[in-house]
Amino acid sequence: MSFLNYHHLMYFWTVAREGGVARAAEKLHLSSPTISAQIHELEEMLGEQLFERRGRSLVLTEMGQFVFKYADEIFTLGRELMDAVKLGPGLRPTKLNIGIADGVPKLVSLLLLEPVIELEPAVCIVEQEGKPDRLFTELATYRLDVVISDMPIGAGIQIRAYNHLLAECGVTFIGGKVLHGKHARNFPRTLDGAPMYLPTRNTSMRRSLDQYFDQNDIHPRILGEFEDFGLLKTFGAAGRALFPVPALITDAVCRQYDVKPLGTLDNLRERYYAISPERKLKHPAVVAMCAAPRKELFR
Repeated sequence: MSFLNYHHLMYFWTVAREGGVARAAEKLHLSSPTISAQIHELEEMLGEQLFERRGRSLVLTEMGQFVFKYADEIFTLGRELMDAVKLGPGLRPTKLNIGIADGVPKLVSLLLLEPVIELEPAVCIVEQEGKPDRLFTELATYRLDVVISDMPIGAGIQIRAYNHLLAECGVTFIGGKVLHGKHARNFPRTLDGAPMYLPTRNTSMRRSLDQYFDQNDIHPRILGEFEDFGLLKTFGAAGRALFPVPALITDAVCRQYDVKPLGTLDNLRERYYAISPERKLKHPAVVAMCAAPRKELFR
């Protein structure tokens, strides 16, 4: 059985981070030939080439990038271990590895994570954002403790996970002062023919809106479709088109972007879920997030 030599891995990791053998040698107080030899031994043990030379530079191969990702996690955990031991039992922060689906607005994420942020002793939040499928894969391998998503995990996904409803709300349409004055009356009929920025069609909100528009014979003039919800709000704040937001962040968006709400479609429901790998929640931060009273979010 082959055992990983962590000194060799450290030399490889340092070269990759510093961008070359010479810089790594200076940082580690070793000679360049020594480091090169150690990396060569690591490559022989793995049976893979980790660097390739391009001109005067060393560049990670595809396998090198794969190994670097693991090495980075290993040595990051090592530093955290030493820091935690120095702090002592009462001050060691609990870590929450959380994935947030890219369809969840940042302000919604902040609201949902408030119970975690307020915990004492403090919890260290390690967040990554991405497509739900990728985050669910990370959840299945226990690299994430929980995923926040605007869609529940479906039966078709071959991952053992459980949905916990965190909050739900209607959809509010918002606009600049000029458009608000023009379209605020007779809502929601006034949305027919109105200039509008919308989320892209792969989002839960857009699917609900399209269905609502079809059922009510409303045909907005779509001037833009945005996958990034923050960019959607930024464009909407410029005042050329109306835009939708989850009702629970209406006040915050209006204050931040100096815009006004036209009205809320309460029969459209935006829902946000905590998706965990176990039915009975164990992580104290996830328990706090799911147990927090959310009467104000369900209006």
